[in-house]
Amino acid sequence: MTSSTDDPLVSTDWLAAHIDDPKVRIIDASYKMPGVTPLPADDYLAAHIPGAVFFNVNTIAAANDPRPHMYPSAEQFARDVSALGISSGDTVVAYDSGGWVAAPRAWWMFLSFGHPNVKVLDGGLQKWCAEGRPTHSGKVTPKPGKFQARLDPSYVRSKEQLVGNLETRNEQLVDARPRPRFEGTVAEAWPGRRSGHIPGSRNVPYAELFDPKTGAMKPLDDLRKAFTGTGLDLTKPIVTTCGSGVSALVLTLALYRLGVRGSALYDGSWAEWGLPDGPPIATGAA
Repeated sequence: MTSSTDDPLVSTDWLAAHIDDPKVRIIDASYKMPGVTPLPADDYLAAHIPGAVFFNVNTIAAANDPRPHMYPSAEQFARDVSALGISSGDTVVAYDSGGWVAAPRAWWMFLSFGHPNVKVLDGGLQKWCAEGRPTHSGKVTPKPGKFQARLDPSYVRSKEQLVGNLETRNEQLVDARPRPRFEGTVAEAWPGRRSGHIPGSRNVPYAELFDPKTGAMKPLDDLRKAFTGTGLDLTKPIVTTCGSGVSALVLTLALYRLGVRGSALYDGSWAEWGLPDGPPIATGAA
């Protein structure tokens, strides 16, 4: 269970009260699948929380990696985040458009790179706007910050590690994709990938963890039931996965709220595993 001090979420009331704090930095980490328009960057220019800068999941990533938005080096992350006006002493508040996709990705990246002072805005821009709070348009150009980063490799898993886990089953896998994609009954959203899931993984669709009407994350009891109902043991190691390492972090965020620590992200996720020459796959509900 989380306490008020280690809860990764902050409320819209909290952010409104701290929006002028020079040590609070707000990032819009909205994300959409390739080909979906308008682009998140254009949505940001049209309307964002006052003072927010745009955290581009696709560019704060390994530039020459053929896999989508893989983790960058610590040096690149520090450089990119500093350019957003963020320093190591700041509290970062990440939000997205309200669909609970990429703000948790930004949150986990900051934690992975050694920055514990990071939160996610509960309900995101959706809830902020529904409450009649102000937004600004146009680009924010901040004064560069001074951010230091060092990656803790325990926060992420590679394909090779998960291939090894097929035999040992030391870590439980939970997949955030919608059930039809997990079960392999529809074509995979990432082109050229097989349909199905990593053998032995369980499915908790990320969209089931928040209220679509308000955008707020569901109560802790509901979160716990969503995970334990699949047979997941919250006391044992967990790795989250999804289509490309973004929505998996919604599960990670929810697990963190339930007091789970030490979980990890499979960064390559199905965009890597599902390639035609990839490791074994499974289909169906289990």
